[in-house]
Amino acid sequence: MSGPELSGGQQPVAEQDAFTRWVYGRPFFGGLWLTVGGAWILLTMKASVKVVLHIGMQGLAGYLLPTLMVLLGLLILFSPEQRLFYSITGVLISMGTWVTSNLGGFMVGLLLGVAGSVLTFGWLPDQDRRVSRRERREQGREAEWPGTESGPGQPGPATDTAHAGMVAGTPQATQ
Repeated sequence: MSGPELSGGQQPVAEQDAFTRWVYGRPFFGGLWLTVGGAWILLTMKASVKVVLHIGMQGLAGYLLPTLMVLLGLLILFSPEQRLFYSITGVLISMGTWVTSNLGGFMVGLLLGVAGSVLTFGWLPDQDRRVSRRERREQGREAEWPGTESGPGQPGPATDTAHAGMVAGTPQATQ
């Protein structure tokens, strides 16, 4: 490999392609799952009469709610600024398909819609990379023992001066 290696195997933003930057700049998978859930429910509405469960009203609401799910999923993808409103509305509409659209597309579309809405609600833009527990410990050790490469309990400049001031377990003043 040429150039310095990055920790975590991530490419710098400048080297990523435009589609990758677009995907990571919005709640992509939440919007995708909500859209796919609505499309799945619309497809199950066209199933044969022997398969379709006639629960609830099969009129306008049976087609309106999954269409709104698809619309909200696309809005999440292309207008992520209003993601909180879209995700709350999406989860409510997804739950409404239980009654209006063949048990929410035989539960598949309902679960995809709810999961996509929850992913969208939990997505945070421009969030820093999480620091692992090991890295936090190492940072704490460096802050505790400044100027030394050795950790606690290892011989080094900080521990030598501390041991020089102790004689037989009693603290002594160093000169």
